Amino acid sequence: MVMFLRNQTRVVKIKDKYIGGDNPILIQSMTNTKTKDVLGTIKQINELEELGCDIIRVAVLDKEDAYSIHKIKEGIHIPLVADIHFDPELAIIAINEGVDKIRLNPGNIKDKNKIVEIVKLCKEKQIPIRIGVNSGSLPSDLELNAKNMIIAAKRHIDILEELDFHDIVLSIKASNIDLAYEAYKLASETFPYPLHVGITESGTSFKGLITSSIGLDRILSLGIGNTIRVSLTDDPKFEVMAAKDILKELKLKNDIPTLTSCPTCGRTQIDLIPIAKKVEEYLYKVNKNIHVAVMGCIVNGPGEAREADIGIAGGKGEALIFKKGKPIRKIKENEIIDELKKEIDNM
Repeated sequence: MVMFLRNQTRVVKIKDKYIGGDNPILIQSMTNTKTKDVLGTIKQINELEELGCDIIRVAVLDKEDAYSIHKIKEGIHIPLVADIHFDPELAIIAINEGVDKIRLNPGNIKDKNKIVEIVKLCKEKQIPIRIGVNSGSLPSDLELNAKNMIIAAKRHIDILEELDFHDIVLSIKASNIDLAYEAYKLASETFPYPLHVGITESGTSFKGLITSSIGLDRILSLGIGNTIRVSLTDDPKFEVMAAKDILKELKLKNDIPTLTSCPTCGRTQIDLIPIAKKVEEYLYKVNKNIHVAVMGCIVNGPGEAREADIGIAGGKGEALIFKKGKPIRKIKENEIIDELKKEIDNM
């Protein structure tokens, strides 16, 4: 069966970014603020952008949420997606308020005239539509399996294609890795549209990260997938951070630093764990292909981490800064984070 690989899919424009074709895989997340809390939502979106989020989605549950779209757009830079289910009026308001993309399943809307109105508005304003099929919400006449997930997607897509609308992004998510893999594989063999890939409802930041990493590795390694979301029951910043690491490890994104840090042992004489975590979070804001090492002692420092571009090796209440295995200078323990940031910024 012929597959539409990621560089062979239709290209869809969302604000100033492009999904599909030869364009890079984009990282998505979803806010967990109340959308009508405009200031809180803007704050979270800008924080996620700083960490590397390319596209952000907000839940639109009522008209107050929908009418907040315009104000949110004024305070952010990345494309904004409105997540809408069943109520066509909310989609129409969000579109008129300037949203950049909508997540909508037209088959869930009973009034065909409203579907026509939504599609007409999206055409006029060049707003794409994401069709999202989830294993937990298949139509009642379909048993849960990968083929039926494709059938459900086709029902929604057929409605849009009949209205000559093709700016479509598709997601076929499941919480079971095998089911998600098979569904996305079938989707790539069936539709020419870019795929938004993720393992839905994967769990907390610990279990969910393991599940998402395995699932996304299998799916992306097929050569498909144009945008990704790592779904975690946690602060959405961890979704963005995890997505960046997954893409880096799969060699699908290269402007991301690598952090090496030792697991700690009895030799460690500085409080290494919080230092490593703070350095790690800082690195997600750095768009450089560099290798940084945070090591607990001289054994794991310039020795085992000699290939690092910059790093520290802990001593007793102090640390040694080294570059490519060569010592540079000693610093106090309370200076480690600030001094390491300065070195990273100057690279």
